[in-house]
Order: sequence, then C-alpha cells, then structure tokens
Amino acid sequence: MADSVLEALSAGFRNEKHKAQWKSTLATYAAPLRSKPVDTITTDDILAVLEPIWTLKPETASRVRGRIEKVLDAAKAKGFRDGENPARWRGHLDHLLPKPSKMERGHHAAMPYEDVAAFVGDLRKRPTTATFAVEFCILTAARSGEVLGARWSEMDLAKRLWTVPAHRMKAGREHRVPLSNRAMSILKQLRDADCGEFVFPGQKPRKPLSNMAMDMVLRRMKIENATVHGFRSSFRDWAGNVTSFPREVTETALAHVIGDKAEQAYRRGDALDKRRALMDAWAAYCEPRASGNVVGIST
Repeated sequence: MADSVLEALSAGFRNEKHKAQWKSTLATYAAPLRSKPVDTITTDDILAVLEPIWTLKPETASRVRGRIEKVLDAAKAKGFRDGENPARWRGHLDHLLPKPSKMERGHHAAMPYEDVAAFVGDLRKRPTTATFAVEFCILTAARSGEVLGARWSEMDLAKRLWTVPAHRMKAGREHRVPLSNRAMSILKQLRDADCGEFVFPGQKPRKPLSNMAMDMVLRRMKIENATVHGFRSSFRDWAGNVTSFPREVTETALAHVIGDKAEQAYRRGDALDKRRALMDAWAAYCEPRASGNVVGIST
C-alpha cells in the first residue's frame, strides 16, 4: 500500500529528491509496518515507530507520521480498512506525544566547534567511504543529502570547486562550494578508487551511500547529543564567534537565502573568493592538532 501511494503521488512531487525522501522514510522508519495488513495497524503500532525518533529527530518524525497517515487514509479510501486513522495528529496522537512546537522543530543537536578537530582526528582513524563523507560534510558545511548525492560531474578538481545543481538544493538554486586542501585530498583518494558516478558510492552498484550511513558513523563512535546536520551549526557558531568574516558570507556558505526579494535581485554574485578564504580557515581549524585549536584568521 505504501509503495502504491508513493507511485500515485510522485507525479506531483517537485523533484526526485522529494520522492526519494518519501521512499526512504517509509522504508526505514516505517519498516515495522510494511509486513502488516493495513486493516490491522493500531495506535500502538504507530507509537512504536514514532516514539524512538519523536524527540531525537522531531522534523523527520513529524514527516514520517504524516506519510503514514497518508498511506492509511488511501487504504481507507480504497476500502482496505475502516475506522479512524491511528496516525492522525489532531484529536488523537496530540494527546499521546509532545507537541512539535515544544520539541524545537527543526533543531539539530550540534557538536561544540571546539570539539570538532578532535572528532575529525578520531574520524581519520577509521578510513571508510562513510567517514570520508562525514568529514567532507563538515569541511564544506553542506547538508548530508547534498553530500550523499554528489556526483563526479559536479566536481571541477582543477578549479577546486563543487557545483551543486539547483534541483539538489533545498532553496532550488545552484550552489558553488570552494574546496579546501583537505576536501581535495578526500576527493582524490576516492577518485583513485574509481567506483562510478557517485563521489560516495554505496554497496549497491550505481547507488550512493544510504541516508543512514553517516548517522551510523556517529553511533559507532558513540557520539551523543550531536548530528551530522548539526555540524552546519558548529561551523556557523565558529564563524560568528572566532572569525571576523561577515555574516552574509557565512550564510551564503550555508546556502541560505539572504535578504528580501529586492535585496536578492541586486545580489548578483555569491562571494566565491571570500567564501574560499572562509572555508580554508574552517578546514585549518578542523585540522587535528595536539596543541589545541588556536588558528590565525585572516579576512
């Protein structure tokens, strides 16, 4: 039923990434439900899926709930089940789970920037495609989905530049990422392996790493109260507290849309040279060292 609903709805999705997110969440988080007949799924079944991630990954959990609700509504419309939807929020799960507003929806636990270099040092002791992906994610301040979907066709190694196409960006705009020496080193090591079109290939042929691969790296390293996405916050805090780079440069590095529509119309460039200096400084700060993290910053 879940696969049928996804197929029916996918024609209206904005892009392939949205379809992939639907498929991934229903296959991963809702996995315990997939073998159950839709007319036997109860509130307890829904809670068993949602409770482990409800406070840990509130935004993801809320989306999972909504997608399960959609599947069960479709099942009822087709006559496969009766009664109220056990995944509905209003008047049902809102009495059993904390409200999303009280969970700081969208917040991702972040590692303090002072601890990032030591973490990177430990990361390098475990050289795998997934650990390379995590470090590359840190060095580029990119979203995990942008890194996991990175293709060699997006990389210009001669210009030390990664250009993420608009359809893979949250804001729907092309984003250029300057690459530091360490980021280039990671790419060159992976390039030598020659594993296909994806920079960070998965175990299946012609597929990238799974969405869970980088999360599992943190789990295996017993990292608590931090997420892969949270390294973007670590980068932003470091840039604001330690450097004198303008806020606009940092926000552009994070691929955030700056200002209102009028300001955006006049903002023609993307401050690539300034962002290159910023990302080089961040890479230097993230470099493991025995004597601490004191790095001279020039803007």
